[in-house]
Amino acid sequence: MGVKLGKLWKLLSGGWIIFWLGWTVIQMNGGGETLWLRITQKCTNCDLSSANFNGAYLINADLSGSSLRGANLSGAFLTNANLSRTDLSDANLSRADLAYLTFFGKSANLSGANLSRTNLSGANLSGVNLSRARLNHARLGGAKLDANLDSADLSSADLRGADLRGANLKGANLKDANLSGADLRRANFKDSNLSGANLTGTDLTDTYIQGAIGLKK
Repeated sequence: MGVKLGKLWKLLSGGWIIFWLGWTVIQMNGGGETLWLRITQKCTNCDLSSANFNGAYLINADLSGSSLRGANLSGAFLTNANLSRTDLSDANLSRADLAYLTFFGKSANLSGANLSRTNLSGANLSGVNLSRARLNHARLGGAKLDANLDSADLSSADLRGADLRGANLKGANLKDANLSGADLRRANFKDSNLSGANLTGTDLTDTYIQGAIGLKK
């Protein structure tokens, strides 16, 4: 998007500005778009590839259409952020808080992303590309997950009450995952690993289980 220097000067001048972003000091040499996001909480269609937002407060931030490919968002707070059409492929989101996040437009890309121990409780991940994503020990209770989870790692993940209707879990690792009360109707579990998974109260209507380990209808 590029930063308009005149507009930025108005934000930084004129007395004082109060804002809460979790940084004590803003690094002025951190790149124009990175600085703009830290000040305004909005950066649409921006190139933020490989940017460092470790532990950042980006609650309600608008990052729609932006590229965060390979970015470091570990421990970041992204509750209610807008990540519509956002590319987060290979990004590090481990231990981040993405509770109740909505990926509007069903076109966000998180393929290969690290979401280990991330809080995605109640998040809407409908249609999102999570192929090869690492979601081990992630909190996904009540999440909407009719998504592409091909070869994803969901071992020991909390999926209680999650909506996985029609999800593609081909080759996924769900070892020791908690799926109690989850809706698994029409989900594809071909060649997936469900050994040790808690399937109490799940709905397995029309699920595809050819080659799955540990899943019996």
